[in-house]
Amino acid sequence: MEKVISKIQFITNYQSSISHFDQAKKVIDGGVKWIQYRPKSVDLKRVLDEGGKIAELCRQNSATFIVNDYVELAIELDADGVHIGKNDMSVNDARILLGNDKIIGGTANTLTDVIDLVNNKVDYIGLGPYRFTQTKKNLSTIIGAEGYTKIISCMRDMNIDIPIIAIGGIKISDINILMNTGVFGIAISSLLSDADNITEKTNEICNIVSERS
Repeated sequence: MEKVISKIQFITNYQSSISHFDQAKKVIDGGVKWIQYRPKSVDLKRVLDEGGKIAELCRQNSATFIVNDYVELAIELDADGVHIGKNDMSVNDARILLGNDKIIGGTANTLTDVIDLVNNKVDYIGLGPYRFTQTKKNLSTIIGAEGYTKIISCMRDMNIDIPIIAIGGIKISDINILMNTGVFGIAISSLLSDADNITEKTNEICNIVSERS
């Protein structure tokens, strides 16, 4: 099965006043085809119910459904894959549990992180943070546009070819700057979940990124 990595990835925001499902629905209506469900609730029944509804929404709209951190939840919900943070389950262990057909993404902050994830055969890498973001605790060192440019240049010198997704406090005005660094795409959360009109803002972002393709 071909693993298609989207250039725009939406991460549901547990700090939003809008439910994870409603965030996903509005973003999908705006044209995004990749939803990463990032629950912080320890209530298993609630997470299974909410995640199941988002998974079905994604299936109905041919969108990719990824679960953040929780490999067991991804299995339970038959998600398309999982995104693993730096302090979560190892990629190797996740692959054993999920199998080869599922997507596994990993988080990186440095070139060394990128190399480690590539060696562990992830399918894409979320590299960041671009700038400070309140949606992430224990934030790693800020990368900035210059950092992305340097890391991607080194990757090219080393013949490393893997989709790099920029993440962390990205604003509309940053998108073209980031795409100029050579990243494959962007991951966004509060930029959309906090928007007055989520669907309209999503469509605007989709148009900007499509013009770069």
